[in-house]
Amino acid sequence: MENTILTHKQIQHKIKRISYQIYEANVEEKEIIIAGIEGVGLKLAKKIQNVLRKITDANIILCKVTMDKTNPLESGVTTSISETDYTNKSIVLVDDVLNSGTTLIYGVHHFLKTPLKQLKTAVLVNRNHKKYPVKADYKGISLSTSLQEHVHVVLEASNDRVFLD
Repeated sequence: MENTILTHKQIQHKIKRISYQIYEANVEEKEIIIAGIEGVGLKLAKKIQNVLRKITDANIILCKVTMDKTNPLESGVTTSISETDYTNKSIVLVDDVLNSGTTLIYGVHHFLKTPLKQLKTAVLVNRNHKKYPVKADYKGISLSTSLQEHVHVVLEASNDRVFLD
């Protein structure tokens, strides 16, 4: 059975709010890298990119971050843009759900090998079951759930939703 946590309309509001927070933290920047973790994180990053393009003249660059989420240490992390393209830039690493923190911490680790102006994280859903000391700088909603419950984020054209099962 599905328990709806966020409706399409609520998600649109959360994305808009997160985008404005990103803009406010980067108001002086000429270029902002939105790095979405492959899968739903990348879809969320694209939605944030679209909102940012409407509210700022800064160049908003989308970067796809790829890793094996079950074993990121073995697989390593790769990005769709080169290291020189994000050196000394402001980056926002985006994922759909912050659960254990594994995916975000390995993504952060990858970017920290390069000099950056700023690195922030954004998630739509922040759960409180972290194994690593990583936090979401921008979050849509925080949930206290049991470890047995699963949060699902579905981002579709006009049927975005977050539900718990």
